[in-house]
Amino acid sequence: MNGPTMASIIERRLLVNYRLDPDATARLLPRHMSPDLVNGYAVGGICFIRLSSLRPAGLPASLGVTTENAAHRIAVVWEGPNGPERGVYIPRRDTSSRLTALVGGRVFPGEHHHARFDVRESFDQLQVSFQSEDATAHAGVVAKVDDELRGSTLFKDISAASSFFQDAPAGCSPRASGPELDVVTLTTEGWAVAPARLLEVESSFFSDADRFPVGSAEPDSVLLMRGVPALWRASSEPACR
Repeated sequence: MNGPTMASIIERRLLVNYRLDPDATARLLPRHMSPDLVNGYAVGGICFIRLSSLRPAGLPASLGVTTENAAHRIAVVWEGPNGPERGVYIPRRDTSSRLTALVGGRVFPGEHHHARFDVRESFDQLQVSFQSEDATAHAGVVAKVDDELRGSTLFKDISAASSFFQDAPAGCSPRASGPELDVVTLTTEGWAVAPARLLEVESSFFSDADRFPVGSAEPDSVLLMRGVPALWRASSEPACR
């Protein structure tokens, strides 16, 4: 699907990471995709992101809107025309914006569910949760800003974690109307993530035993991004295919 390039400011982005069993994860992916493994684990997670000044690129920032959003993600690889390519498969997107829920998958790639968000944050502690309006999904996180990445089995330090996600900018999500995938690529001029400490996390997606049997989805770490200009480009290329 083609669509306008959207401009925004990433006011706050929490990347909550899970260690996943590769076999359980592979069953959830399109056939041409495989889990992107780190230290023998598949990598999943939830992106809790607040976008401000969200508008079609070229319009003044003053015309943009602010939205809270959440995306359940799985890091994937697939065979592209020039060799292996990396990105994330996004089986579920939720948003506070009724407009985003209306136009997502129609005017712009990426179908969204409308949800109620509860956000309580200060500079050094963040608490974000959502409950979907259709009662099919919920998730929440509590995290605290830290000076280094601690306790992660996936990433040895913040630099390794940052590179892993920066090098996989394409987000691929299913369409309810058919087998094709919607593709959105994130570009930024000032990519920067900071370490945070994961205090609490819960997710109806990763706690679903039909998807992930007990012990096959474990919280690992959380990263924080703030105040980063970003463009979201609908891809007309055969990415993720």
